[in-house]
Amino acid sequence: MTLTGDRRRKLLGAGLASLWLVTVLIIDQLTDPSFVPAVLYGVAPLIASAALPPAATAGFGVVAVALTTASIQWNGTWGTAQTWIRIGDVALVAAAGVVLAAARTRREQQLARVSRIAEVAQRVVLPLVPTHVGPVAAGTRYLSAAEDALVGGDLYDWFHSAHRICFIVGDVRGKGINAVEQAARVIRAFRQSAAGGADLATAAAEMSAYIAPFLDDEEFVTAAVVQVNGEQVTLVSCGHPRPLLIAADGTARLVNLPPCLPLGLGHFYESVTVPWAPGDRLLLYTDGLSEARDAHDEFLPVLPLAPLLHNTTVEAALDNVLGEVRRHVPHGRFTDDLAVLLLENAAGRDEQLGVDPRDSLVTSPAPRPTSPAAQDALTAQPAADELIPNSRCTPGAVIGPRYIN
Repeated sequence: MTLTGDRRRKLLGAGLASLWLVTVLIIDQLTDPSFVPAVLYGVAPLIASAALPPAATAGFGVVAVALTTASIQWNGTWGTAQTWIRIGDVALVAAAGVVLAAARTRREQQLARVSRIAEVAQRVVLPLVPTHVGPVAAGTRYLSAAEDALVGGDLYDWFHSAHRICFIVGDVRGKGINAVEQAARVIRAFRQSAAGGADLATAAAEMSAYIAPFLDDEEFVTAAVVQVNGEQVTLVSCGHPRPLLIAADGTARLVNLPPCLPLGLGHFYESVTVPWAPGDRLLLYTDGLSEARDAHDEFLPVLPLAPLLHNTTVEAALDNVLGEVRRHVPHGRFTDDLAVLLLENAAGRDEQLGVDPRDSLVTSPAPRPTSPAAQDALTAQPAADELIPNSRCTPGAVIGPRYIN
């Protein structure tokens, strides 16, 4: 039987308290009667209070008082002035141990409740992606670099309606609670823009305009946005690492996308459409994967991961990738958040399709943003210092889709 952490701690506390009582008892029996170690029995309830509940601690207190009384009797000091002082000392220490155990138990229960609430809140920020979204098989993995955190600044989400199937993987610059807050805003912006019915490049521009007012001067969000269109897939890169496309025959390549600005900085984005045959897979990831460093400060190459993603289930493929990342980084410890999303064209398979309940409300494209701020963000020319050198995302109207065979 596997012991849980709490049970192991209780057994350790009970064992140490018992060992202390036995040790003092042996010393009491072997030493000269003039030496009376009776008060040392009172340490046992204090040891127990660090790991055991109040009732068990009180039990050790009763045993300690009983052994103290017996020790006084064995050493022939019963009836002296020190008798009741020694018994009283042990009884008071035992009572203090019970109080400490009660206070500790109460704090642990409060911490457990807060932890459960925090866990639920974090999981709400990062939605659950079904195993199938329409004709697309999907799988995700997420690892937070923050201690005691389930999510960080990396994110993923999905959208499914009668009109389109979209996915996003993003990375908020920064860590901690602020990054989680910004990640939640990006997810909200993605859902609003995906429901709007605009083409993917325009949707990315709308997302950027939405989150820009919430970001500080040094904050931005890189993202890869994907829309599945039958046997084609359309992608927009907002300063994000290149997706890995694995064909059904096992050939793989990193999809070259125009290097547009991250969300919150850019106004114009360009989409690229590539073939997406049944059995093809697409890996979207954050820089926690591509920038994972080994002991020699070398990055993990992404393209050689392709064989791990082929000829196996989506879930097993993701486990293979994470296993390789853990082997690459020193001691398997991640220094950055990591989010991966693996998509497969599962068209023609007889499997139940996942439907997001929130999408049942999307029966027609929502109106385009009409607020002045949103319209200005979509039509304004970017400043010169906002352009990436040699970027193909140049000023002008939102660039239309490109098709790559």
